[in-house]
Amino acid sequence: MIDFGKVGLKAGIEIHQQLNTAQKLFCNCPTTLRTIDEHDKEFFRYLRATESELGEIDAAAKEEMKQERMFCYFGYDTTCLVEYDEEPPAPLNQEALELACIISRLFEMTPVEQIHTMRKLVIDGSNTSGFQRTALIAVDGILPNGGKIETICLEEEAAQRVDGDTFSLDRLGIPLVEITTSPCMKTPDEVREIAGYLGMVLRSTGRVKRGLGTIRQDINISIAEGARVEIKGVQELDLIAEVVQREVLRQKNLVDIRNELLSRQATVITEPVDVTKIFSASSSTILKKAQCILAVRLPGFAGLVGREIQPGRRLGSEFSDYAKKCGVGGIFHTDELPAYGITRDEVDRLFMQISGGSDECIVIVAADGKKAHCSAMQVIKRAKTALTGVPEETRKMLEGGSTSYMRPLPGAARMYPETDVFPVRIEPTWYENLPVPELLVKKAERFVRELHIDPALASQLASSDQVFLFERAVSEGIAPSLAARTLLSSRKELARGGSDISCLSAENILMVLKAVEEGRAAKEAVPVILEKVGAGTSVSEAISECAPAVSRSRLEEIVRRVVRERRDFVREKGMGSLGPLMGIVMAEVRGSVDGRVVSQVLKEEISREISPNTPGDKV
Repeated sequence: MIDFGKVGLKAGIEIHQQLNTAQKLFCNCPTTLRTIDEHDKEFFRYLRATESELGEIDAAAKEEMKQERMFCYFGYDTTCLVEYDEEPPAPLNQEALELACIISRLFEMTPVEQIHTMRKLVIDGSNTSGFQRTALIAVDGILPNGGKIETICLEEEAAQRVDGDTFSLDRLGIPLVEITTSPCMKTPDEVREIAGYLGMVLRSTGRVKRGLGTIRQDINISIAEGARVEIKGVQELDLIAEVVQREVLRQKNLVDIRNELLSRQATVITEPVDVTKIFSASSSTILKKAQCILAVRLPGFAGLVGREIQPGRRLGSEFSDYAKKCGVGGIFHTDELPAYGITRDEVDRLFMQISGGSDECIVIVAADGKKAHCSAMQVIKRAKTALTGVPEETRKMLEGGSTSYMRPLPGAARMYPETDVFPVRIEPTWYENLPVPELLVKKAERFVRELHIDPALASQLASSDQVFLFERAVSEGIAPSLAARTLLSSRKELARGGSDISCLSAENILMVLKAVEEGRAAKEAVPVILEKVGAGTSVSEAISECAPAVSRSRLEEIVRRVVRERRDFVREKGMGSLGPLMGIVMAEVRGSVDGRVVSQVLKEEISREISPNTPGDKV
């Protein structure tokens, strides 16, 4: 068990939330997501890093340029020349700006006087231009744990990766807010709680997109003897605490490895050795195909390159991540050999010809000459940092919560002004008069207090994407219990059953609920009506098809038959048979009779069956 206070954990969050605006941030294209088989355009680009105003190239961009890649982009009839980087951007989307300012007000932040759009260098293929446009909106917000929100920025979403170096442009340019906190969190659970709070505040606007991929958390983590590491793309709230724990474990283990390397007086030989001839007859598939095989000597590293630093990851995995930036598939190292077709005899010959001792670990890279040399130098670079401890890095989350290296942390050279977008002034009076929505946690409290809803149900409603429709339904005279059951349960059950609920607009649902309140449909018929509407039937037709309610006399006939077919069960259980028989009768009348009426008739019939002297009973 890790004592997070003792290791000096500090963590901060960057939340990226897509805004549900009609148009993209710098053009008039809709923010509609498309399927890749709908694309009707395809083009290719090479991306190169540009120098900053001071003539510098960002370290993260340099890393991305280690291999030359051609990126493919899919365009649609809902994308335009701005996404293709063939037309200057339009002015900043005013709807998105207003929403970003409303969010800033929810956090009690101070807006900047004038918004200047900047270019953030990104050449991983996710932007056709090689940069992402971003603008600082407000600073100095408040968190419930006493920490601070440092900044809120408004920026354009990146393109969605389809596969490898192929990207879809439907997502590119969707407005999103980036919320950056101070490193004010001291435990994994606190990081998760603050992320949940930020998400709650954003959803309180009712104007953010919902669903997987619409909100992403980047987590900045360090420990006292470690270094700041940014973990990108944590999408699941429940995984945040696990990601933090595993990163703390990784940094702690890297510090331990550093200490052991120093005690061994370990070194890194900075020139790789060509060992192609040693493996000329190897049975390893990878080595047989390689034009060049290079070895990196690491005296004092034996046994440590294969040491696990977090679940499923070793120090050798870190070396491999760095090497992959040059286009190779991975590396071999002697802590894990013989294996992968490399024999004990080949390992022995390797040590005999180039090694200086048994405490040495040798890393092998195999590719064409250029890639092999690039990969070997990357391994040397990462091995050197093992002697100092934890490198500052940007990492990506893997399945389960472990992480892998992406690139160095970006520096100041990454940002430079966007000259195609005019500055925008924020008028103090306009900002102060923006409407501040009610927080969802306050809504839940109000639902309990004013609508007398169970606290658990109220909390579920408040966190649901149907909460605003629920409030509208109640305001239009729908019983809270009926609205809640329909929006939380009936829609979910229909979707699970395979019904298409995309046709169930707010207006359709309200029409059905009003029909129930007016007595034109039974509340038990709501799922059936909604299912018909989902299948393409109009609301009025669906209500009409379910409306012919079973008459009282017909209902009594059905109930009498059901009871007498189960006479022995009824006489044994008495009124305890009511529940099971309710289900049978309700299934037969298909929800066209109110459950209260069915219950009343059933009770009367059961009473006659279990009371022989009741008039009308036939034994």
